[in-house]
Amino acid sequence: MSTNDTGMPSRPWSPSAVELDRRAFRRARTTRSVVTATLSSIVVFLVLSVVITRSPGWPRVKETYFSWDKAVSSFPAVLEGFWLNVRIMVICGAIIGAFGLALAIMRTLRGPVFFPVRAFATAFTDTFRGLPLILVILLLGFGVPALNIEGVTNDVLLLGCTGLVLSYSAYVGEVIRAGIESIHPSQRAAARSLGLTHVQTLRFVVIPQALRRVMPALLNDLVSLQKDSGLISILGVVDAVQAAHIEEAADFNYTPYVVAGVLFLSLTVPMTRFTDWVARRQGGPGVGGAV
Repeated sequence: MSTNDTGMPSRPWSPSAVELDRRAFRRARTTRSVVTATLSSIVVFLVLSVVITRSPGWPRVKETYFSWDKAVSSFPAVLEGFWLNVRIMVICGAIIGAFGLALAIMRTLRGPVFFPVRAFATAFTDTFRGLPLILVILLLGFGVPALNIEGVTNDVLLLGCTGLVLSYSAYVGEVIRAGIESIHPSQRAAARSLGLTHVQTLRFVVIPQALRRVMPALLNDLVSLQKDSGLISILGVVDAVQAAHIEEAADFNYTPYVVAGVLFLSLTVPMTRFTDWVARRQGGPGVGGAV
């Protein structure tokens, strides 16, 4: 048996009766909340199911949008197109991250000598945040080939990806800039007093903290990028959306669009839940809920 500081035998710690009552109350409250949420979800689902399936147009909608045979036959083509969307998200996401970081750094540079750099970053951000993404893709996808400039690609896939990069870099750059400016000036002063240069201060002190603070927002942009990658289908690129359109055009059955939507959800929902987990782990405001 162990002893305390006075040399007397010490007993192992055990919670008091009050603490045990508190734990029991918390468990009961959690169980009650889970049961209530489950029952209410089941009731809502059943009511919606009855209302939808009893509607006059349900048989036609079921045949047109939820045909199992059409889903099975169109799945391979839509899945192949979806794999292109995934690759676009990964490659464009990496480029957007690097370009957005460069824009954020350019906008935070101080001193008159850096005015042209700040002006360029500001004009770029204002332009591509103000233009709708679909318009940027259309202007690049149809405008660049029409110019017929020697040495410039006419590949609509590359041009569509360029539109995604330009538009999303403007948003990501502002997110990262907000993170950089949220770092207290004393951090920079302390780093400079230790002999670090301005570049070293950004690299080792400011940017790591800034990226950690804005990581949930950056992950949200990545989720949006995954969805918006389907917009390049307007240029004729055979991604999941275009593949669904090709399959639908054969018999005017829209089930392939539902298949494409399910594939997008299978990726975006886990990414969204991961984003919420990161935000809760960092103590972000308004993310304390369980869902």
